Amino acid sequence: MIKKRELHDCHALYDLMTHPEVFPFVRQKTRCYDEYLFITKQTIEAEERGEMISRTILDEWGSPIGTINLFDIEDNAGFLGTWLGKPYHGKGYNKIAKEAFFEELFYELGIETIYMRIRKVNVRSQKAAEKLPYVVYANETRKALLDQLNKDEDLYNLYEIPKDLYTLHVKRESQHQSLQPLHQESTHLLEA
Repeated sequence: MIKKRELHDCHALYDLMTHPEVFPFVRQKTRCYDEYLFITKQTIEAEERGEMISRTILDEWGSPIGTINLFDIEDNAGFLGTWLGKPYHGKGYNKIAKEAFFEELFYELGIETIYMRIRKVNVRSQKAAEKLPYVVYANETRKALLDQLNKDEDLYNLYEIPKDLYTLHVKRESQHQSLQPLHQESTHLLEA
């Protein structure tokens, strides 16, 4: 579902990124394919230096459909940036990619906190973030960070995903799934 960034995925990703409903919300905007190729090479190098973590999101056939990134890593925390090509919106890919990425960040790479700065005009992304049980609205609790993000203009809301809250969510989900067959079996017995 996700893999490390590779230059040979750039054509497909660039075509998806330039869609008018996607492009305004992409952090690493480029105006031409060669520039996108250059930025991707810089991204790969930045990851090697530990400055960011970037993955390509894949569909079930292994085709690149977007990217998911952790930018500005400092003190085991960073900012999430993700985008999907327009044909893949609303099909569940974002949730699956985030879960795979969070697993890697929290349990393999030592990240403790993931921040999401979401433009106030991006209502779709805000609603998606607020649906997740492990996301905390952080405008008040991280006011200094929010003020820094909005120093020039009031553009963003801030959300936080702490490792402990995400871990609690994962444990609850796994307990719920392990109880599912018991519930189905008891329902079946009641019907008999």
